[in-house]
This record gives sequence, structure tokens and C-alpha cells, in this order.
Amino acid sequence: MPKLALLDGHSLAYRAFFALPSDLATSSGLVTNAVFGFTSMLIKLIQEEQPDAIVVAWDVRGPTFRTEAYEPYKAQREKSPDLFVDQLPLIDEVLTAMDIEQLRIPGYEADDVIATLATRAKHEGWEVLVVTGDRDAFQLIEPGVTVLYTVRGISETARGDEAWLVDRYGVTPSQYVDYAALRGDPSDNLPGVTGVGEKTAAKLVARYGSAASVIEAAADQTPKLSENLEAAADQVLLNRRLMELVRDVPIDATIDDFAVRPLDGERIRPVFDALAFRGLWERLAELGGLSSAGADEIDVEVVTACLLYT
Repeated sequence: MPKLALLDGHSLAYRAFFALPSDLATSSGLVTNAVFGFTSMLIKLIQEEQPDAIVVAWDVRGPTFRTEAYEPYKAQREKSPDLFVDQLPLIDEVLTAMDIEQLRIPGYEADDVIATLATRAKHEGWEVLVVTGDRDAFQLIEPGVTVLYTVRGISETARGDEAWLVDRYGVTPSQYVDYAALRGDPSDNLPGVTGVGEKTAAKLVARYGSAASVIEAAADQTPKLSENLEAAADQVLLNRRLMELVRDVPIDATIDDFAVRPLDGERIRPVFDALAFRGLWERLAELGGLSSAGADEIDVEVVTACLLYT
């Protein structure tokens, strides 16, 4: 069965940016921690998972149906650091040189693009691997669809199948959105039920089956929990709607369009040299059967960092 890897671009780039020091830079002062970490994760993914197709999905600036339905959605988030934003075009250059497809669909989040492609690929007989640090992707888990979740930094990951999700959160993938709706999600500015944390949310969903059913059974709970459920009823149902990923995003591409292509050293090497990615180039060259010979001048500081983080 062929394997499709779906990468959440912003999620992985952010993980890399905050995991690696900002003094990771070229001799000219170009900060490269996000692009370095992202590229390192990508090479590791290709080496260990050997996907037959890869696509990177990115969020797009502008309104989505979620912001239209709930204005405070993600409104609390601070502006991305300039040092991070400045590296996004560098990641684009790396992916373009490696001939890896990228998707940006206005009006939708990267999660929705991934959900749509995962659903389509599964129906077409592909094994799907979703690579992300966003827990919303857990709702996509099913036989044939696994989430490779970045737990911490760029090196610690968990392979999320249904057994893993039940063991960690106490809910099945089909229950995850209902569980999250009760718990809330501060990162998206979606408040949950006061006094309901992960354990209580899991127990309620396991007992009643859905967030809506939990709300309907509010009167059967302890007085305080009953009061809190009734007060948060509208918000919980809204959370449920906003957290559920869209699986029918209009994407004008086939899964075969994302097929992994042979690496072209003449395109890739100049990009890696400009970023002083000697260690990463050697890893990629070995993986792709390319010549590792290259430029003589390499930034000493970056070489040291590469030895630490590759």
C-alpha cells in the first residue's frame, strides 16, 4: 500500500523555531533555526517513513468560516516573531528545490486541507501519515491514518493510532472533537466548561457519547457541574462546530500529483550551501544517492550547531 505524508507546515516550522536557538545562523547573520529544524525533520521523515508522496499544507492569512462564526477565534494570538516570518520563504525555497508540493487554500486552515487529503487518500487505497503538533488532527485517526505528533521540540514524536489516543486521553478518535469541545482550547481562544479538565471531559464523553448529549444530561450531574454545563452550553456546541475539520476543501490536485520525485542535487545543493546546511546536505545526499562534494567554505558556528541537532 503506498504511503502519503501530510505535513502541517506552520505547526512544524513553529516547533523548530522555538526548539532551536536563534543564534543558529549563517556567517552573514541570516537566522536559520526554523528552516534548519524543519528541513532536519523532513529528511528524518523521508529516511524513516519512506513515503511515496509528500505534501506540505500551510495556513493562509485572511478570514475563514471559523473567524466569521466566532470573531474571537485565535484573536488572542500575538503576531509571529519577525525572525520566524522571515524564514518562511527560506522553507519554501528548500521545499521547491526538493520538488515537494505545497498547498495554500484561502478560506481554510492547513488542518482542513490535511483532513480533506487524508480522507481522499484513504478512500483511494493509500496509507496516510499526518505530521503535526496540532492535537485537532487526532480526530482523523482511523485504520490506515496515523498521526505522527511532535510532542516536544523537533526530535520527540509519538505515533498516534487509536490505541495510543485511548491510552493517553481516554477517548476514541470519533469522540475527540466532543471531548475537546468540553475541555476547550486556549490556543484557539475557545473556552471550555469551567471546572472541566481533560479527565472529566473524557469521562463525560465516554459516558454520554457526545458533547451535545453531555449538555442534555447536565441536570443529572452534581449541582456545580450542572450549573457550569448549562452556562457553557452554547459555547460548547460552537466549539464542537469550529473544532471539527473540513473534509471537502476544494483542492485541484490528485494524490498522485504529490508523488516523491528523484532528488536533483544541482537544484538542492545551492540552496543548502546558501543556508550553510552542510550536515543536512550530507544526510540528504546519502539518502538520495547524491554526491556530497561541495563548497569548501562553511560557516563554523553552523557546522557546530548541525552536529548538535542533526
